[in-house]
Amino acid sequence: MHTWLAVGLAMWQTAPASDDASGWLWLALIISALALLMAFVFARWVLAADTGTADMQAISNAIKEGAEAFLRRQYMTIGVLSIVLAILIFAGYRLSERNAPLAVKTVVSFLIGAACSGIAGFTGMYVSIRANIRTASAARTSLNRALQIALRGGAVTGLVVVAMSLLGVGLLFWLFGGLENPRQVPYQVVGFGFGASFVALFAQLGGGIYTKAADVGADLVGKIEAGIPEDDPRNPAVIADLVGDNVGDCAGRGADLFESTAAENVGAMILGAALLPHFGIKGVLFPLLARAFGLIASTFGILVVRTKEDKDPMQALNRGYYVTTVLAIAGFAVAVHYLLRDNWWFFGSGVVGIITSFLFVWITQYYTEYRYRPVAEIAKASLTGPATNIIAGLAVGMETPALPVIVISVALLLSYWFGLKALADVTGISDYAKGIYGTAIATMGMLSTAAYILAMDTFGPITDNAGGIIEMSHQPDEIRVKTDRLDAVGNTTKALTKGYAIGSAALAAFLLFSAYLDEISAIVRTRLPAPLGTTEFKFSFENINLANVPVFVGGLLGAMLVFLFSSLAIRAVGKAAQYVIEEVRRQFRENPGIMQGTSKPDYGRCVSIVTGAALRQMVLPGILAVGMPIAVGSLFRYLTGFRMGEAAARDLIINGVSVPAPNLIGAESVAALLMVGTIAGILMATLMNNGGGAWDNAKKFIETGQYGGKRSEAHKAAVVGDTVGDPFKDTAGPSLHVLIKLLSTITLVMAPLFL
Repeated sequence: MHTWLAVGLAMWQTAPASDDASGWLWLALIISALALLMAFVFARWVLAADTGTADMQAISNAIKEGAEAFLRRQYMTIGVLSIVLAILIFAGYRLSERNAPLAVKTVVSFLIGAACSGIAGFTGMYVSIRANIRTASAARTSLNRALQIALRGGAVTGLVVVAMSLLGVGLLFWLFGGLENPRQVPYQVVGFGFGASFVALFAQLGGGIYTKAADVGADLVGKIEAGIPEDDPRNPAVIADLVGDNVGDCAGRGADLFESTAAENVGAMILGAALLPHFGIKGVLFPLLARAFGLIASTFGILVVRTKEDKDPMQALNRGYYVTTVLAIAGFAVAVHYLLRDNWWFFGSGVVGIITSFLFVWITQYYTEYRYRPVAEIAKASLTGPATNIIAGLAVGMETPALPVIVISVALLLSYWFGLKALADVTGISDYAKGIYGTAIATMGMLSTAAYILAMDTFGPITDNAGGIIEMSHQPDEIRVKTDRLDAVGNTTKALTKGYAIGSAALAAFLLFSAYLDEISAIVRTRLPAPLGTTEFKFSFENINLANVPVFVGGLLGAMLVFLFSSLAIRAVGKAAQYVIEEVRRQFRENPGIMQGTSKPDYGRCVSIVTGAALRQMVLPGILAVGMPIAVGSLFRYLTGFRMGEAAARDLIINGVSVPAPNLIGAESVAALLMVGTIAGILMATLMNNGGGAWDNAKKFIETGQYGGKRSEAHKAAVVGDTVGDPFKDTAGPSLHVLIKLLSTITLVMAPLFL
């Protein structure tokens, strides 16, 4: 904390006296480096805690070995795919006369983004799989101590993810000469966001398939067929289930939000370049400094979290979130004061984003906590069997997109209007550029608390694992009560993070879509004869004509991609779960001593099976997501007979000069795919995230003793519903967050191929 106070004092004393743009860039980079130092301090503090009994350590070691083995194999696969894609990107850029000089920079930024994303995910999981046993051990003496260990273990993930994203973008901007050429360099850094998106997609897909295949297999055979409790050591799939919590919720979600922050930083810098005539380079650097202040706010929020033994731990986490939010608003005010000339309309845009973040957390909480109507309805429907449970769950899931869509719509409209008001008297900048920068700042506001939100997300699997370790090591019931309280809070925080992630994905995708339109405009201008492409003619690609047949088809393919991708992800969970179910049944059948407690199950066999299945099943949906926009843009550019209106002319007369008409069919079709795919993805991801979370907590509500409690008929029906919702909320839903942003970054990087 003293470190952050020193940074704040130094900034206050030196910033007003300096107008040097490089100073603001280096301040953001220094804060990022200090955030990594704080992550190291938190990691040291967590790892210094007690590691419990020998039995507890044996279970924790099995989880650690399984998680690290899976991640090693997964990242080897992702590494090979990344190298192949890097070669294709290089070849594609070399084929374009305009972009050939940028081929090396784009590939380098892509590979650095991919590597940083992988490192961030692995670092966070490294601490989380060691924090679980320390949380379990602390629960034997203090609920507060266990809470703080779990949250600070999660904070390592949050701080590393956001700080590395900021460092990567900032350093590449500096190395590529961004301080001298701030208009063009942000486009060269787009590869960093694409690399992050690419790794995030496979990390989330593979981790999500793993965790839900193991969870579904363990629940269906263990709870329903064998009638044994969750995390019972007699279940052969229980270690695989606990491993899955880490590779899906820690490594996968870390890569997801790393991608969000990286892509949003780059997109906002691109849009900030349009305001160079008014703000200079400070408008480009503003996203980096605002993100850096969010790191400081998140650190303070984490440090204030503490609870009493008889209090609800969720209240302590909420208090930390409120502190983070208030400090993030203050940080935005400081950044606006120094970099945007006290333009408080833009500050209002940032506040809109922060309020949007808060509302998304609240909406998700409403739909996923059992003290509210939606979950209570699903639990009550379980009294009449699995069918009515599933019907009620689907109804709730389909209801859930309504409020988030309204919130996103209001946020976009309001922040766009604030952007217009902020620069109403400024000439030489289009109204569109003014308004879009307002939406960019709103996105920055929403992601300003990302480090704290991600800490709360990782808190979930840490406490889940802690409960499993306590159960499997046969600790006293009063300790399990404490870990159950933390686990219940962890389930809520995981659901909240998914809601937050989809909200940030929606705003970030719109931001990147605008950056894509700017990139297409820039490409067209450079291909026009001089001086038309420089000063006399300002071509602007802002309107997408859905009445044009190829463009409509592109939009239709975008919506189809969301459904097909979701189908492949859910089917992958089903296939992998079948292997786990067959193996668990085989072990119960061939070794009766397992159920009698006289023999140990073969945990390693289940871990090995689900690892291989998850890695095989993640490839096809991942390739589909990457290949679809490239295929549409590359092929549709040749559909010249479908051009409409002025673009159908063989030549355009501009300022009395006849020039070839630009063929925008490919670029427009990809834009439609991106727009419609983003809209469909937001709706589907919200349905899956919140619907799955509601199913899960309906089961947990019954397990508290309602409607007959555990092993009742209502409980069995709720377990079936939860099993249906599991791949929704932990595989397909979170993967759609990544898909939305991947579509944005890949179209931005591959834009030269579409013209």
